[in-house]
Amino acid sequence: MNNGETFSDEMLSAAEEAIGYSFSDRALLQLSLTHKSYSNAFGGGDNERLEFLGDAVLELIVTESLYRNTRSDEGKLTELRQQYVSQQALEAACDRAGLKRFMRYSGGKENVGGKTASNLFEAVLGGIYLDGGLNAARAFLARFLAFTEAQNYISRLQEYVQERTRSLPSYSRPVQEDGGFRVQVSALGKRAEGRGKNIRAAEQAAAASLLEKLTERKA
Repeated sequence: MNNGETFSDEMLSAAEEAIGYSFSDRALLQLSLTHKSYSNAFGGGDNERLEFLGDAVLELIVTESLYRNTRSDEGKLTELRQQYVSQQALEAACDRAGLKRFMRYSGGKENVGGKTASNLFEAVLGGIYLDGGLNAARAFLARFLAFTEAQNYISRLQEYVQERTRSLPSYSRPVQEDGGFRVQVSALGKRAEGRGKNIRAAEQAAAASLLEKLTERKA
């Protein structure tokens, strides 16, 4: 959305469906999706303050999840956290959520380059936190960054592999199938495949399958 367009109820409902969270205060949702270029051109607020808040919420939730779900020392925890809160990781999460198609901005695409996608993801996280609290923020991240104990196979596989080599697990390009996606992952000379309703779920399934192969006891 650009050049003075306003949010319709239908657009906001579609954004909530993509995010997986319904706002009590939709003004927060609109603000989280409004780029500075839009507010500069047409007035009103933008999502930079929410992005600032979301950055802190993100670090807290990721840090807590890593502490609870891994046995790594402080140095390794710091390294893992940096990977999960990196610009690349957040851009991928933003793509999974499909947030960019709802962003309101002004001018050409050159106005929304650089860290726009990662900042947008953090702004939406900040809005969810203000509207629904920490549990709602956790659920949002669990959906797109997979930081729950039950869905932590990607980080567990990465930790297992990095304890034995400097390389990372390699995930194939997702293949869309009826009802979902299929992904392959390889590491330490083995390969596994996973399927899921979305890309992240397929990656989790693939990571879980490969981790099982790598840790199974040989008779």
